Amino acid sequence: MAASSAVPGRDIELDTAALRVLAHPMRLNVLNLLRERGPSTASRIGDELGINPGAASYHLRRLASGGLILEEPDRGTGRERWWKSAHRQSIHDPATVPAEEHEAGLAYTHTVALAAADRLRRAAQEVPLLPQEWLDVATFSDFLLHLAPGDVDRLRAEIFEVISRYRHEESEAPEGASPVTLQVQAFPLPGTALPVAGEE
Repeated sequence: MAASSAVPGRDIELDTAALRVLAHPMRLNVLNLLRERGPSTASRIGDELGINPGAASYHLRRLASGGLILEEPDRGTGRERWWKSAHRQSIHDPATVPAEEHEAGLAYTHTVALAAADRLRRAAQEVPLLPQEWLDVATFSDFLLHLAPGDVDRLRAEIFEVISRYRHEESEAPEGASPVTLQVQAFPLPGTALPVAGEE
């Protein structure tokens, strides 16, 4: 998501340290789970993601050290610690970051792409089980466009503007609403935009 669409206090523009924390696929999955399902514990997250509670706790601590999640001290009992996401979404716009963040940004972008592919795979497995009302409106569309980078930039901005009109806090969501994932992916057709061998 472009930085220009960030909402102060609700969204975070990732700095180099946060990019490095989120370049780990499991940590990105943990953060996404907290954003999608609400506060949770290491044990619950471990069960959901198929990792042991110790590993989940380690990833939670790393996310907390990066300012991405917060502990809910009033909710825990004994050794059980509850965690919640500190922000609605993470913002990283490669076009606006300083050169020193480039490497961390590449690793983060790679991880985000892998996570999106995994989420799409899981959604595909559930397609046969969806109620008809959701099957009627769900879309798995793929378009082949011939665009220059500037065209993609404008298209992306227009799409993000439309999405912003449909964003509601959970408490403001209309009756019958469910969390809906809208993946926006725009990238060169694999193999068509890579530099020629030996050239940079």
